[in-house]
Amino acid sequence: MSNARKPGAATAYRSGYLRSAAWFRRRDTWFAEQIQRTGALRCAVCLHVATGRELELHHLDYSRVTHTWRGWVAGEEHEDLCAMHPSCHEFVHRILDADPVLRRHRTRPVATVQAIRIARVRIAALQRTGR
Repeated sequence: MSNARKPGAATAYRSGYLRSAAWFRRRDTWFAEQIQRTGALRCAVCLHVATGRELELHHLDYSRVTHTWRGWVAGEEHEDLCAMHPSCHEFVHRILDADPVLRRHRTRPVATVQAIRIARVRIAALQRTGR
């Protein structure tokens, strides 16, 4: 299994699930649970405090997302998702797409944690150089 994005292949997930009422309910519930757990919402990459409108949720595990004859079922556990700014989220996906070890030889949760670490190092380096 690959952790890389599959252009065009995941259309049902992207155009179906991520636009479904089940996903929006799960997303709103996740943000409310996170605020209750930690007192604030933070991007997992840059660690800046943000609102739910400013953040996207990255899936660490898709196994609990199912599609039945009745529609999409959002069964993700809280730990299956993490919040990121859209630009940070894209950065993590680019790292996952580009790195052959993260793309192929790690579980998605482990690959994501490692990609977040790489992103943080790269962001810090850019900040040091003033870019």
